Amino acid sequence: MQARTVTAVLDAPREQVFGYLADVENLPAWATEFARELKFEDGKAKVVNGLGEFYFSIEADPETGVIDMYAGPTEEELAVFPTRVVGLPGGKVAYSFTMFQGPEMPDELFESQYEALLREFDNIRDRFA
Repeated sequence: MQARTVTAVLDAPREQVFGYLADVENLPAWATEFARELKFEDGKAKVVNGLGEFYFSIEADPETGVIDMYAGPTEEELAVFPTRVVGLPGGKVAYSFTMFQGPEMPDELFESQYEALLREFDNIRDRFA
């Protein structure tokens, strides 16, 4: 199983970055390839992208800065994407996002999703520039 972590250092208050990234409504604004569309069915968030529709949820803790994101084809089959907002000296923050390659995921798909995540981090940097 492979894992990749992407980190951006942002010149913005920790609370602002955390609040933005922990809000599912903002997902399509920064995760433009993963969440081409965000919709709700029976109160549950779903993202739509080139691979189909996926359930999506966020568990966030402002005390620790942890924003765990979950996505999967059913509510019982959710993969975790651990992320975290960490305060740095000088009023900056680091935002880190880790993705894991599932056992059935081809290497090519994992690499293409990693490349998409790198592009989406440009959206995050632009948002807090």
